[in-house]
Amino acid sequence: MKAEQISDVCTFHGEGPYWDPRRGELLLVDMQEGDVLVRHEDGSLDRQNVHPRLAGVIRGRSSGGYVIGVERGFVFADEDFSTLEQGPEAFRDSTVRMNDGGCDTAGRFLCGSMGWEGGFGAGTLYSLDRDHGVSTVLTGITISNGLHFSPSGDTAFFSDTPTGRIDALGYDVGTGRFTDRRTFAVVEPALGMPDGMAIDAEGGIWTALYGGGAIARYDASGRLSEHIPLPVTNVTACAFGGKDLSTLFITTTQENIPAGSEPNAGALFAVEAGIAGAPLPMFGG
Repeated sequence: MKAEQISDVCTFHGEGPYWDPRRGELLLVDMQEGDVLVRHEDGSLDRQNVHPRLAGVIRGRSSGGYVIGVERGFVFADEDFSTLEQGPEAFRDSTVRMNDGGCDTAGRFLCGSMGWEGGFGAGTLYSLDRDHGVSTVLTGITISNGLHFSPSGDTAFFSDTPTGRIDALGYDVGTGRFTDRRTFAVVEPALGMPDGMAIDAEGGIWTALYGGGAIARYDASGRLSEHIPLPVTNVTACAFGGKDLSTLFITTTQENIPAGSEPNAGALFAVEAGIAGAPLPMFGG
């Protein structure tokens, strides 16, 4: 497999790619610009600002439009981002910000935080329920990344990036609470650190390798089965998309890269994965 560059440099810190099956287009964020980018079928990009400081992750909303994890809470947007509605605030600590998340099969939106300076254990995983209530489901996180659920909904896959692990957490869909936690896969330090992820139809987890310049796939048993290099050191996240969900879209960042040393950093990449991604749940509120 070979990753191909599919855009010019379009972000400083590209993150959170999300394929919207309703519009058949890829969305992503330029995180610390507070922008959402929409990539159209012809490859052109539109940019919409949704927050003055940060846009972390976006998911479709079953009632129409989107939910977005922003600096300290949530924003709701209509389908063309012309109307933004302030959602609930999850916390007030100005030293902490939202980072990454995803939806469970019951329509909750789980979104995790981290310290602006990456402080150990400063982050929390929050759950935004369909009635817009916010609750805490996991604490003591350093950098919350890559949350996806198995198709049955009873297992969540999650990375606290500095641990170098992808964990599998048992999940009670009825209560929206985790029941147990185990190591799904260990990312060898030489490969980089696990960042944003995608899940395929066979239960494989594809993770961006921040600092490692690649995407890795771990099969359903947690075994490394694919390693796809990119010409960019800091690879941030990936998502399945395209008509049959078999294209893996990949975001990258200029963050922590000396100016001018990696001219492709911040561009979008894609690889034909040879396997379909699992469809993602939407937010039900």
